[in-house]
Amino acid sequence: MPRRFFAALPFCLATSLLAQDPAEQAEAAEAFGLDSPPEIEVVGDDAQKTVAQLAARLRPSLVVITQGGRAGGTDGTGTGFVISKDGLIATCAHVVGESRPLTVRFDDETEHEVTAIHALDIKHDIAVLRIEADDLQPIPLAQPESLEQGAEIVAMGNPHGLEFSVVHGVVSALRVIEETPFIQIAIPIEPGNSGGPLLDKTGHAHGLLAMKSTVSDNLGFAVPVDDLHRLLEKPNTVPMDKWLTIGQLDPKRWKAIMGARWKQRAGRISVTEQGAGFGGRSLCIYQRELPEPPYEVAVEVKLDDESGAAGLAFESNGDDKHYGFYPSSGNLRFTRFGGPGVESWSILDQIETKAYRPGEWNRIRVRVEAEKITGWVNGEKVVERNDGVLRGGRVGLAKFRQTEPEFRRFRLGENLAEDAAPAELLAQVEAHIATLQKTPDDADALDGLAGSPGLARVLLERKAKQLRADADALVAQSDTVHRRATEKAITDALDAGGDDSLLRAALLLSKLDNPELDIDAYLEEIERMAGEISATLAEDATAEQRVDAVRSYLFRDNGYHGSRGSYYSRSNSYLNEVIDDREGIPITLSVLFVELGRRAGAELHGLPLPGHFVAFYEKDGKRQLIDPFDGAVPLSDDQAEAIIAASGFVGGAADFPPAEPRGIVQRMLNNVKAIAIAEKDYPGAIRYVDVLLSLDPDDAQERLSRALLHVQTGARERAKTDLDWLFERKPEGIYLDRLRELYDSL
Repeated sequence: MPRRFFAALPFCLATSLLAQDPAEQAEAAEAFGLDSPPEIEVVGDDAQKTVAQLAARLRPSLVVITQGGRAGGTDGTGTGFVISKDGLIATCAHVVGESRPLTVRFDDETEHEVTAIHALDIKHDIAVLRIEADDLQPIPLAQPESLEQGAEIVAMGNPHGLEFSVVHGVVSALRVIEETPFIQIAIPIEPGNSGGPLLDKTGHAHGLLAMKSTVSDNLGFAVPVDDLHRLLEKPNTVPMDKWLTIGQLDPKRWKAIMGARWKQRAGRISVTEQGAGFGGRSLCIYQRELPEPPYEVAVEVKLDDESGAAGLAFESNGDDKHYGFYPSSGNLRFTRFGGPGVESWSILDQIETKAYRPGEWNRIRVRVEAEKITGWVNGEKVVERNDGVLRGGRVGLAKFRQTEPEFRRFRLGENLAEDAAPAELLAQVEAHIATLQKTPDDADALDGLAGSPGLARVLLERKAKQLRADADALVAQSDTVHRRATEKAITDALDAGGDDSLLRAALLLSKLDNPELDIDAYLEEIERMAGEISATLAEDATAEQRVDAVRSYLFRDNGYHGSRGSYYSRSNSYLNEVIDDREGIPITLSVLFVELGRRAGAELHGLPLPGHFVAFYEKDGKRQLIDPFDGAVPLSDDQAEAIIAASGFVGGAADFPPAEPRGIVQRMLNNVKAIAIAEKDYPGAIRYVDVLLSLDPDDAQERLSRALLHVQTGARERAKTDLDWLFERKPEGIYLDRLRELYDSL
């Protein structure tokens, strides 16, 4: 039986339904997880030293790391320590921040600008910086797992600006917090300590100081050096010029003024920190030309703190004069700002309306005419005022006070009104909802709602609020509608074929768990990336040159890398998160590599080896294998054969046909299904099996998998339905007698 079947079952159930063959049971055990990432060993030893000796010896290896601010100055400081003669500095990821300039200063007052983020692991809070140097004094790294409870340790850092400080203590415990290992130490960790080395008495680093205990001022936690070893083995380097652009707004479209920190993540804009204007005001001005009035501007906004305010700015002079229309303290406010101070601020209208939904996404829209301004929230007109004081400016986004809002679906045009759902459609959707309240599994009603998933989702959620007693059931039905619609969209995308078929289906897989995912935004992002690659190529570039351009763009210039510490995270199978976080597993990195290569003119293909997924292109009639998980390095036939042999198969890469889009999506689904089962998220696993069965309704093994998962969730009738299907068709390789025993027990 294929490996993917075993990965779909709880282990005890999977092995009980198979022939009692040791080889098959071993295969089931091995198949329960995903491919294992590599391991490394690093060793070191030295003589014991006093704390004073250590402080004197290692002080030249300690550094102060300064994080630059957006508008100059300093946003924060932390500690780091030298780990190589040629300029590698270890610290914590939270010391580095995100897309900020960094400076390293030594005890002798010499300063160095950081030239690259050599390696970064946000989950384990580790970063390695590079500076231009060749004569540094590194601190040696200890062996993995060589620290014991009760061991004496020394910590060095820069607490509260008290630079190059040293403190002595012991290891209190070795703990796992939220599935992440930490060293608990009887030493206080204060601001500025983060990233400093945790040393034994020989001067070897066993960890990086990370966080202060919330229980006691005299306890702290450090990240084990084991994770640093893994990161150094395969770094994900990002040059500083590229690092400074991560998450930044497109300067051709947006310009932030008055401080705060505006960021963009494919399809959404968010802002943190207070602005420099009065009331914490900050603007983000849209740079494209406005049409002549009348025009309309709209955006969807969600506030994390309703005591703040965020929404639209319009007719802005690019500085401190503009109108504002935004939610504030649960109401809507229409304002005019005539300058930098509070005396120039006019509240033109303060509107109370039930149309605004606190804590949710709200669509606000403004129409600007020569002498009149009209505002709507969620389709309801709430303000209309004759005011022509400010004209001839630009539009954009605004935020005030301490809230950290998100924006999406910013639009500018002559008429942005959204047509209300036709009365007939509303009646149909409400009738389907009423049916589901009586018969939750009614297939006709579910399919009817799946035809209008957006409208259905909104109405279901509103009904859930109105009928608190039925809220859980209605939200579940909303999820079912979304899932069915997404299942159909995946199948339709693969059936339709075309250039975007695989990418759209892979992104829709992510949408199963993230209903708000903007598929088109990520398709546009991939086209943008491909355009940047193509711009570096000559028209007559060879296939090899085009492949190398994709390799350089992803892995050298932009820091994409194979996942290490979080290898088994579902995020690595969500293509949108792979793009955002620049981290993935073999299949998702291969999909991205292949699709970018095709758009750059290289005929690339995916190759599904057992236990590993790679890519290839043809050269002189021979496959040239590439491993995107390992930086897209070339893969020899012998290396491929070793990968195949490690999974218990015999043969070479040439024995495996290129992957088709449907097979790739099925393999991705099996990956997330295996992870969900390992996490005991059986409803999530059922969600993935449902899609697999929509792609291949006759797959008996997935039918059995779903039946057993329904048993785990207590859905006995649904389990019996799938078992009946198996009894009727009598597929080979499944012990029907044992299934009948299971059926009788239900």
